[in-house]
Amino acid sequence: MRHSGTHLIADLHGIAREKLCDGAALDRLMRQAAESAGATIVYSHFHAFGAGQGVTGVVLLAESHISIHTWPEIGFAALDIFMCGNAQPQRALALIEAALTPASSAVQELPRGYSAASPHLRVSSI
Repeated sequence: MRHSGTHLIADLHGIAREKLCDGAALDRLMRQAAESAGATIVYSHFHAFGAGQGVTGVVLLAESHISIHTWPEIGFAALDIFMCGNAQPQRALALIEAALTPASSAVQELPRGYSAASPHLRVSSI
């Protein structure tokens, strides 16, 4: 069954604090991840909350997005990668995990964009 894209939701734990505080470095990493996945970068914006504090950022893609939110005080990063077309979000995730070296990760892979006729979906209208 065809779907429009793949959405990866990843919780990365046990990351060294210094890897989660540098907005410019995370911007470069997310851009590299997008490129490695074969995605087209439209724009990125990253915000660091202050010295030694977390970062939130997004890379907008022609194929959708990559976003990250970090909590250096607990060594945690929440990552969201959604890509459609020929882009390969698993490649982006692999590059990010290799750079951040989490002690553990939990990843959910969600196919997105199935038609309402799919027997696997509950469809509601508002």
